[in-house]
Amino acid sequence: MLSEKLMPRFSETDVLGHINNTVLPVWFEAARVPIFKIFTPDLNPHQWKLIVAKVEVVFKGELFYGQQVEIKTAIEHIGNSSFVIVQQAWQHGECCAEGKTVMVRYDFSAKCAQPLSQQERDQLTKFMV
Repeated sequence: MLSEKLMPRFSETDVLGHINNTVLPVWFEAARVPIFKIFTPDLNPHQWKLIVAKVEVVFKGELFYGQQVEIKTAIEHIGNSSFVIVQQAWQHGECCAEGKTVMVRYDFSAKCAQPLSQQERDQLTKFMV
């Protein structure tokens, strides 16, 4: 499992002083960088090999400004051309949000899904839960 710690910014809060619900998908995406590097080591957008097929976020508790958040990331499932990333946002020892993202290995020139290579599968397997 991957782990990344971040400090919420004031601009990420809502009128109630909580982290806005639109922020979690952004935090989750930022924490997926090590997985992105499996497919595009230098993160060159012109060589990108992934698309997002689905994103879900379940809010379980409040997150607050000025208090560290830990994003935990793992792989839940590996399919033929897609895989599921599971993520959690933790603050004060509590899981405050959970997310799932379905990513697809994609050929942008042919505009179609492409099977994952064995090397990609092996790298993803290292992060399985």
